Amino acid sequence: MKIKELRDLSREELKEKEKDLVGELFKLRFRHGTGQLDSPSAMKQVKKDIARVKTVLGEKEAEK
Repeated sequence: MKIKELRDLSREELKEKEKDLVGELFKLRFRHGTGQLDSPSAMKQVKKDIARVKTVLGEKEAEK
C-alpha cells in the first residue's frame, strides 16, 4: 500500500484499515506458529503497512 493512497482516506477509513491489518497480522502469526505460512516476508509487509497507517493518522491528528 502506498502512502499517497492512505493520505486520501478519511480518519474513519484509516482506523478501519488499521483494524483489518492488525487482524491480518494475527492470522499470519498464527499460521507462522503452526508452520503453514509460505512466505514469512508477508508478516513484515503487513507490519510496515500498519506503521504507514499509524503515521498518516498521526499526521491527520496533528492537522487539527
